[in-house]
Amino acid sequence: MTAIAPTSPTSPSSPIASSTRTLLAAGAVAAPLWTAVNLVQVLTREGFDIVRHPLSQLSTGSLGWVQVADFLVVGALVIAGSYGLRRAVPGRWLPRLLLVNGIGMILAGIFRMDAGDGFPVGTPAGPPATMSWHAGLHMASGSIAFIALAAACFVLGRHFSRAGAAGSAVASFLAGVAVIAGNGWTMSGGQGGSVSLAVGVTGAMLWVSAVAFRLRRRGSVTW
Repeated sequence: MTAIAPTSPTSPSSPIASSTRTLLAAGAVAAPLWTAVNLVQVLTREGFDIVRHPLSQLSTGSLGWVQVADFLVVGALVIAGSYGLRRAVPGRWLPRLLLVNGIGMILAGIFRMDAGDGFPVGTPAGPPATMSWHAGLHMASGSIAFIALAAACFVLGRHFSRAGAAGSAVASFLAGVAVIAGNGWTMSGGQGGSVSLAVGVTGAMLWVSAVAFRLRRRGSVTW
C-alpha cells in the first residue's frame, strides 16, 4: 500500500497534531460545502441556467450575497486547509498553491461579476455592453485561483507518482487537466462552457478535499 506520509515534526508512525487535524478538516469540508451551496442555488435561483451562466453570476441579484458568502467562506477553508497540508505533507508547493487558490476565491467573492444574459431576471439578453472594473478584477482573481488549483493537482499527482500510487496520480493529473480544459473552453466561448468549467473546478476541489480528509483520518494518504 502506498502513501503520502507526514513529514517532520510529525512522523508516519506518530499521530498528527490536533491543530493540524483541525486545519485539514477545514480543507476537507471546503469542496463539499462549495458543491452543496452551488447546487442548491443552481436548482432554485429563478432564471439561472448553468448551461449559459457561470456559477460566479450567482453573486448578482438580491440573493447574490449567498454566493459571495460561499466564495469567502470556502476560500477561507481552503486557506486553512493549505496550512494543514503544509504541516502534514512533504514539499511546499502544494500548500502554497492552495493558499493562492483560497486567496483567489476570496477576491472573486469581493469583486462581483456583472449581471448579464438574462440573469438576474430582468437583465437584458446577451453579455453586458461593457465590463465593470469589479467584474474585470473578478475574472483576474478567478483565473489565478483556477491556475493555482490546477497546478496544485499536478503537484499532488507528482507526490502520488513518487509514492507509487499510480491510480491516485492519474486522478490528480486528470483533475488538473479538467480545470485547464474547462476554463479554456469557457474563455473561448465554447457551447456550454460554464458547465465544463463548473464540473472541472468542482471535481478538482473535491479531489483535494478527499486527500485532506484521508490525511486527517489516517495520518497518511493511502489508496
